[in-house]
Amino acid sequence: MNPVNTAVWYIERHFASELSLAEIASACGASPFYLTRAFAALTGHSLMRYVRARRLSTAALELASGAPDILTVALAAGYGSHEAFTRAFRDQFGVTPEAVREGRSVDGIELTEAVSMDQTLLDRLEPPRIVDGKPLLIAGLDDRYTSESSAGIPGQWQRLTPWFGRIPGQSGYVSYGVSHNVDDDGNFDYICGVEVPDFSNLPAELDRLRIPAHKYAVFTHREHISTFRRTYNTIWSVWLPESGYESSDAPNLERYPEEFDGATGLGGVEIWVPIE
Repeated sequence: MNPVNTAVWYIERHFASELSLAEIASACGASPFYLTRAFAALTGHSLMRYVRARRLSTAALELASGAPDILTVALAAGYGSHEAFTRAFRDQFGVTPEAVREGRSVDGIELTEAVSMDQTLLDRLEPPRIVDGKPLLIAGLDDRYTSESSAGIPGQWQRLTPWFGRIPGQSGYVSYGVSHNVDDDGNFDYICGVEVPDFSNLPAELDRLRIPAHKYAVFTHREHISTFRRTYNTIWSVWLPESGYESSDAPNLERYPEEFDGATGLGGVEIWVPIE
């Protein structure tokens, strides 16, 4: 397990909560001394400055979208007061939170994007099982990504956390991440959520996605979630071209079983690739 990849995942999954260097290092199975130096060497960022910059960048995007309450944004970014948040925001970007909210734009300020994780391939890929997937109704949070911005997906899961277990009709604790609506430039929508029997009682804040029945090749990723991209890239770069199947223009699913621990990133995940 690469400690730097794990650190990136852990930060993106938890940066709205209190984070210390010791906590991040413990989650990565590394010493603070090692992780600080390895993170800087491989990403070009100081680890704790990266945490602060990611929090403030996410806050800036929320303000530019018209967030009605700056204090709520400040608290979500880990600051205990409007004044502390404003001071940190101005130090980071050279402008106040009020100016970004009033201008409804982040033009002219330098946001820190999520660091991309490991893109290498696996030496060996566990063979998939072929299944006929049933129709699914997914309720959760949906967002639009480019290939470059997709490293921000763990933060989307973080925003879903307060809803988990409270979504009307949710059965059990299996969750799904679904990539859909892909365009020719590689941009795509991603919804993280749970299966529901219908959409009738869902609150307006939640998004909805209807997935038709389809045939899938189902792969199991058993390692830490930070290495998920290695499995995914190996499927598309090696297995699919050699499999005799063709990819289908249908949503790609990640299925997180009840055993998956969102706090540690362990427990495994299934990758459902639509085929024909």
